[in-house]
Amino acid sequence: MNVFSPIIMITLALFCGVSLVQAETLTGKVISVTDGDTIKLLVKEGDHQTQVKIRLAEIDAPEKNQPWGQKSKQALSDLIFGKIITAEVQTTDRYGRRVADLFKGESWINGTMVRSGHAWVYTKYSKDPQIRGLEQQAKAERLGLWGLPEPERIPPWEWRHNKKSSSATGTTSSSSPIKNYPTQSSVQSQSRKCEGKRTCGQMTSCSEAYFYLNQCGVGSLDRDRDGIPCEKICK
Repeated sequence: MNVFSPIIMITLALFCGVSLVQAETLTGKVISVTDGDTIKLLVKEGDHQTQVKIRLAEIDAPEKNQPWGQKSKQALSDLIFGKIITAEVQTTDRYGRRVADLFKGESWINGTMVRSGHAWVYTKYSKDPQIRGLEQQAKAERLGLWGLPEPERIPPWEWRHNKKSSSATGTTSSSSPIKNYPTQSSVQSQSRKCEGKRTCGQMTSCSEAYFYLNQCGVGSLDRDRDGIPCEKICK
């Protein structure tokens, strides 16, 4: 009977819809801040160290080329870059990133980013009413991105959707966030033509990479589908 007990338990768990995935806790040093909601953590595994990409759970920061995007990234960097933190992993997303709550000591970094107005609550994936309350406080006090003019306060998920729609149709709507790219001047865009370039190695600048992604439809420049092409160039 004892031999078959684990199999029986697994079968019952699957039948009842209970997840067998154990919560994962990682502790390590923050070695990179990609933007306001994504980092790289250096953790020790056995005798070697591994870099782990982590997406902060329940929040969505402005993209780097949105209004407040760079300030959001800087705010997260100021909080944790070079620091030892703990990541309470909830799940793994489709890009292979751990989705986690981050803690520096007793400070909840996800909540801090929202409370200071440097990130939105990602309503589609938010489960905690506490973080929604933190967003309401930041909004009431017009902190961070909540102090921006209304037309510039586009939720990042809508910004990405608008961008993909514009790329698919080859048009730019009045609400498209593409106009916010600080590295892509209208003069350069007008003078450029789609000349068959397909790889990041062929790009001479970040603005050219955005041009080929958005105007020429070269999706291979944005392999992780985060809206940012050739990340080694467009940091």
